[in-house]
Amino acid sequence: ASLLEMEEKQITLDNLEKGADNPAFSSLGEERLYEECDGPRGESKEERRGEGRLSSYCRKALQPASKAKRFCKAHAKVLKMVVQGLLGVAYLCYFIAACWLNFQRALALVIMTAVVVFFACWSFFKKHCGAKVLLLLSPVWKCFQKSWPWLKWLVWVALLGGLITWLALDTYRNPEQLISLAGFCFLVLFLFACSKHHGAVSWRAVFWGLGLEFLFGLFVLRTSPGVQAFQWLGDQIQYFLSYTTAGSSFVFGNTLIEEVFAFQTLPIVVFFSCVMSILYYLGVMQWLIVKISWLLQISMGTTPTETLSVAGNIFVGQTEAPLLIRPYLADMTRSEIHAVMTGGFSTIAGSVMGAYISFGIDAASLIAASVMAAPCALAMSKLVYPEVEESKFKGKASIRLSSGEEQNILEAASNGAAASVGLVANIAANLIAFLAVLEFINAALRWLGEMVDVEGLSFQVICSYVLMPVAFLMGADWADSPLVAELLGIKIFLNEFVAYQQLATYKKNRLSGLEEWDGSRKQWISERAESITTFALCGFANLSSIGIVLGGLASMVPQRKGDLASVVLRALLTGICVSMLNACLAGLLYVPTELGDCVTFLSTANFSSTSYTTYMCCKQLFASSVLENGTLSFTGPWAGVGDSVLCLTQCCGHYNHTSCMG
Repeated sequence: ASLLEMEEKQITLDNLEKGADNPAFSSLGEERLYEECDGPRGESKEERRGEGRLSSYCRKALQPASKAKRFCKAHAKVLKMVVQGLLGVAYLCYFIAACWLNFQRALALVIMTAVVVFFACWSFFKKHCGAKVLLLLSPVWKCFQKSWPWLKWLVWVALLGGLITWLALDTYRNPEQLISLAGFCFLVLFLFACSKHHGAVSWRAVFWGLGLEFLFGLFVLRTSPGVQAFQWLGDQIQYFLSYTTAGSSFVFGNTLIEEVFAFQTLPIVVFFSCVMSILYYLGVMQWLIVKISWLLQISMGTTPTETLSVAGNIFVGQTEAPLLIRPYLADMTRSEIHAVMTGGFSTIAGSVMGAYISFGIDAASLIAASVMAAPCALAMSKLVYPEVEESKFKGKASIRLSSGEEQNILEAASNGAAASVGLVANIAANLIAFLAVLEFINAALRWLGEMVDVEGLSFQVICSYVLMPVAFLMGADWADSPLVAELLGIKIFLNEFVAYQQLATYKKNRLSGLEEWDGSRKQWISERAESITTFALCGFANLSSIGIVLGGLASMVPQRKGDLASVVLRALLTGICVSMLNACLAGLLYVPTELGDCVTFLSTANFSSTSYTTYMCCKQLFASSVLENGTLSFTGPWAGVGDSVLCLTQCCGHYNHTSCMG
């Protein structure tokens, strides 16, 4: 079957009617109103005569409404076309005016309009011409199917050859990228070793999933359109989340939202949850989820139910996504349930993503990590727990996705805000509990360490040693690996919220221009390590999530508690590795940022405050300075620069170096 045919057969939206007709304009309502005008039927003739004139006025008053209703019903299609035409003309005039006045300013509007027009034209074409095109292309499709058994090997060889060539050329200048590649291969082999049924692995699902993850990562991290698009999207989300201040400052006041974490970050979760609820009511989220799941399903050959849940995890949490397929959970195989759980462990919800962005974590990286995790989670799930049962949903014509029960957009907004209260309370309670437990564990470990003359023993120190090889395999420098490993340990054993807070602290230290080392303590990690860690932490795969997932799914299908408990640990391990695979890919595709002209920068810099660029340029200047026999000279780009000594003096005012002692 062709792609068009498969799209028709797969996941579809259930169009629910919203609202109800006004009783005053229904036939039943008219009769009721006539009765009210005529009075109770049990009245005497004399009473009716007395009210006859009033009854006549009521009937006359209702006649225009009845005629209007009958006219609207008779010409409903025409009226709908007229209204849509007027709205279309109005938008076209607005669009032309916006482009005419300032095309650069209207570029985002142009892109959004082009996307909407493309999908509208595609739907129109598929509806009216799809069958004819399928009939026309059927001979070509049959020929392709006959040739595919030998053609697929040619395609695989070409792809493998192209990938090897690209890697050889791409890693020529930055050989450290090969460490990330080795880590990627090691994690895939490790998950295969943990597979439940080695001989039943669907390699189509595995290779397609990893291929889609790689292609998306390549587009986002390497191509100019991808980098610019996701950078723009990240900036827009940051602007959008800043509107939370309007509500939180009114309720809590400016002082609290500027100084107190709970009032600064947690209101963002409320706002984001409200917006997501509105998008669900309008059907936008369902449309996006259906399109993404369709792409994953036709390429990887997975069933509609598991694919739909994993695609939903890009936008919603690990207990909300299974609600999309709640009617089908009871009949799903263990492999499908494992895929549903893995999708939940491998991604984060949109609501908490807003909180992480408010910390200062790169928005584009968070969005990319969550989207890349979907195909990777599905692929690794089928590697760890392959399908050995007969799924009831394989080849199923349609999986219905309902639009919700809200009657209007205001109810949807209110329900979304109200639903977030539990999430906000859960986040606050977990932070209080986990940070307190962490401090207790560290105090106990310090006490135990002092018994044998080991100073400074803590949970973070243990994680930094145990997980240090994993951090190095993901692509972090050896000097950064202990801190990255520490964050990984916090994410796995506590939660990612605490880990992202600590990562944000490291990032702020770097951007503010602090020295990399404060004695033996590292104050921040490199940009490359930051990017890798952002991807590695992006997932709900931690020990506390086991209870959340089991509790959520068991409440939906209590008769399958045994199956849920039997696969949850494998799903957790798979989810942890999926985030690490994303991190390896980020390390493989990372492009170092060019420092720029430090001579010009330091010559014109205001040294009243420092930045990361200031620190790196001062570091370059220190490396270029040579103190020999009491004479100071400069090499490299600083040779012969008149302001070299002045810039060195300014740098020495902020940073320590041997050149400053002369």
